[in-house]
Amino acid sequence: MNARHDDAATPARRGTRPPPPQVNKVGVGDLIDVLALGLQDFRAAPAYDIFFAGIYAVGGWILVLMLFAFDLPYLVYPLAAGFALIAPFIASGFYVISKRLEDPAPNREATLSWGIVLGSVKSMFSHELGWMALVTGFSLFFWMDIAALLSFGFMGFQFFGFRELINEIFTTPSGWLFLMVGNAAGAIIAFAVFSYSVISIPMLFHRDVDFITAMLTSVRFVALNPRVMAIWCVTIAAMVALALLSGLLGLFLVLPVLGHATWHLYRHAVAPP
Repeated sequence: MNARHDDAATPARRGTRPPPPQVNKVGVGDLIDVLALGLQDFRAAPAYDIFFAGIYAVGGWILVLMLFAFDLPYLVYPLAAGFALIAPFIASGFYVISKRLEDPAPNREATLSWGIVLGSVKSMFSHELGWMALVTGFSLFFWMDIAALLSFGFMGFQFFGFRELINEIFTTPSGWLFLMVGNAAGAIIAFAVFSYSVISIPMLFHRDVDFITAMLTSVRFVALNPRVMAIWCVTIAAMVALALLSGLLGLFLVLPVLGHATWHLYRHAVAPP
């Protein structure tokens, strides 16, 4: 009896998992706060932010040019929308900067340098973040496949030029139906990806947890704050849309601010270990 009692009294030695991270309630005021902190971090380290944002903007230009070169203009809009799906992952460099900027002011010069920032970003891609990258990348490819199938379903197997495609979408019943169904499907996929990734990637950077725990914590946080997170999701989509309409130039400001804001949202969302 004593032996059984001792075994039950020592669950840690029997491999019991630690309790899941505690998630907090947040309000709309917290969203305003994290955006303000994101802008503050951007102003504190603009060179690093513009560098990372430039990588994504240039990558976007190359992908769009490739789609036009291969006569696939119908995938330009879905690809642009896909930026919002993978935004939490591609903002990894901004999490590094925000964490460094949390240090007391006298230590910032010692903790924020190109070598340290780039080295930290490289070290982030551990085993767990690699799995998270796979999940996020699969979500993007899944969305692109659905967009292509919807295009073929509503437009037929016709290859339009860009102007002809715009005319077909906005002047025909099938085009309007395609636009409504496509945006509805995209919104559902985007919110699903948003739910499991909104705080999971900064959490993987900051804590020693597995990617499943991080994803479930993110989903629990969204479930606890559905209205506020819906507002945050729409805010991200609107800011990214404005950046894309500027020819991707707006990404040089929008991505850093959203990236830093996501870090601060994570700090609001999950209680300290």
